Amino acid sequence: MHVFDIIGPIMIGPSSSHTAGAARIGRITRMLLGEPVRQAHIRFHGSFAKTWEGHGADRAVIGGLLGLQVDDPDLRRSRHLAAEQGMAYDISSVQLRDAHPNTVIIEATGDSGKTVTVQAASVGGGSVMVQYLNGMEVGFSGSKTTLIIQHKDAPGAIAKVSRLLAASRTNIATMRVFREEAGGRAVMALELDSEPEETHIDALRRVPGFESVTLLRV
Repeated sequence: MHVFDIIGPIMIGPSSSHTAGAARIGRITRMLLGEPVRQAHIRFHGSFAKTWEGHGADRAVIGGLLGLQVDDPDLRRSRHLAAEQGMAYDISSVQLRDAHPNTVIIEATGDSGKTVTVQAASVGGGSVMVQYLNGMEVGFSGSKTTLIIQHKDAPGAIAKVSRLLAASRTNIATMRVFREEAGGRAVMALELDSEPEETHIDALRRVPGFESVTLLRV
């Protein structure tokens, strides 16, 4: 166990689960969208739904969607910043089956009209787990530098990623692959020991069948 698992992350409080974790989920959603958020539908489940106002989970998620880190003092005034930047949002509750009590679903729309839907849980100590991405079941934390590739399932896709990362001298710590069905939508989640060069990220974006390539920076 790491010492930060005991004392928690450096953050704007009051709660590592309801504030820091919520902010991290919002920020991951913005990174997956890949552009400024113009509109967001935020739906809290379980404990989040009961305590979001008192624990500031609403301000934390909004701040994360604006790109703020968990220790940024501006999280406290994220509603005001959202109004200044023209980001619209609404907040409601949702009841989910077999979901972690600190779960939120965020449907975000960017400046270009691009959309992303993320269901994630704040699992304690500021750590999170992304459970669904655009309706597809996944499972990644974003706690390390993580490469998320949304693509069409096809032979050779993993080999192409491995080859390009090797050329960038980037070591893969862990890799998980999710798909709906053979030849259907798929997602790769690769935790990396270092950050690949931008030229290699661009090369991945040009691979046929790769719909979205996102580098989640911790």
